[in-house]
Amino acid sequence: MDLNHKNILIVGLGKSGIAAARFARKKGAFVTVTDMAGEKELGVHAAMAHKLGVIMELGKHDIKTFERADLIVLSPGVPHTILPIQRAMAKGVPIVGEFELAARYIREPVIGVSGTNGKTTTTTLLGSMLKNSGVKVFVGGNIGNPLIDYADKTGTADMVVAEVSSFQLDTIDTFRPRVGVLLNITDDHLDRYPDFKSYARSKARLFENQQHSDIAVLNGSDPIIRSLTKDLQARKLLFSHQENSRVKDRASAIISRGDSSTPANITIRMKEHQNISLHLSGTNFPGRHNLENAAAASLAALAVGGTPEGVQSALNDFKGLSHRIEYVATIEDVRFFDDSKATNVDAVIRALETFGEPIVLIMGGRDKGGDFRKLFEPIRQHIKELILMGEAKDKIKSVLKDACRERVQTASSMEAAVISAYHAASPGDIVLLSPACSSFDMYSSYAERGEDFGRVIGKLKQVKRKKA
Repeated sequence: MDLNHKNILIVGLGKSGIAAARFARKKGAFVTVTDMAGEKELGVHAAMAHKLGVIMELGKHDIKTFERADLIVLSPGVPHTILPIQRAMAKGVPIVGEFELAARYIREPVIGVSGTNGKTTTTTLLGSMLKNSGVKVFVGGNIGNPLIDYADKTGTADMVVAEVSSFQLDTIDTFRPRVGVLLNITDDHLDRYPDFKSYARSKARLFENQQHSDIAVLNGSDPIIRSLTKDLQARKLLFSHQENSRVKDRASAIISRGDSSTPANITIRMKEHQNISLHLSGTNFPGRHNLENAAAASLAALAVGGTPEGVQSALNDFKGLSHRIEYVATIEDVRFFDDSKATNVDAVIRALETFGEPIVLIMGGRDKGGDFRKLFEPIRQHIKELILMGEAKDKIKSVLKDACRERVQTASSMEAAVISAYHAASPGDIVLLSPACSSFDMYSSYAERGEDFGRVIGKLKQVKRKKA
């Protein structure tokens, strides 16, 4: 794709938008950036755009600018269904995402990791497995380093490991991962997609350009994934839990959760590596879902030249991710965990299943269209008290109040929520922030929300527990 002297419109001035603008400028393009937010709201990103010397149209989208472009590059946060995009499409203007643009310039093999939950954990772990196997790897995509940043430095790695969101998959055309990893598909982003089927189809686009020589690493225990991928051309590598008799005999990675006498492990059965046992004793993989993430990463790494030793050492060294069931502190024998990254219902269910102790759960934020009814039984089983905050607090309360026997409180701030949770907890209990919602009603990101949770916990020693 030759961008020299082309009129390129970048839609969305976030991190990936800035990266795409910088890349296009280096390729000799005339670049315009547009965002519905104003310059003050965009802050540092607007300042960076000024330094690049691009034309800026902020606080609005001018349809004529869209129609005049030679190419439109859409940031993942911008829906491809907005009117200016539809008008440009009607005029025949090519539209791609930042991810697709980058993929057209990358010559190294790409491993794409997607799924509703676990993408970041699996991508990070997979990158470590390959690095520990002596492979020079770039890790990025939706995980934080835009793929377009690497496209400007092609040749600096042996392989690219990229987290891929459904929003990025919405705007692919030629993107073909050497290995595609699909972890799970559950309700999410239904504020952006018309229905669950549309969201699921976006996830399955990860494989649409793969050929017979490519590899698809799939959750064999997920019936939705099995249905969507039954006709794939690529070679399938399934991971499954040992108790799933329907899939176990066909799985390339079998997960054993272990017990008091037998540690958890992953048995690999593939043509490149027969009967390798990866040991998980002493590793930091709480919960069934994290064992699935470990199995998926192991299969992908071993399929592209990772060594059993490199894979095992990465498993041994993995410390978990910030804001994902992250231990924060213990105060008066009450343990606090930050799961702010749990922005959908399924992620909360997975977090609750991690613990055996009674849980005081802090939930709420901006509703993404998830079905809170799915939390009824997990909350009935695990939750001692429910603390609700944010825009969705009243909706969640109406759905789940009976699940926790009316033991529900609402809070106007994180500080109020944490203090209420602390007073509701007894020694030995867990206080868990796992919102099932986005953070954008009160915070700029899930990370900022988690950091505020930690800040309030740091002040708790000054708060006397209410006496029963």
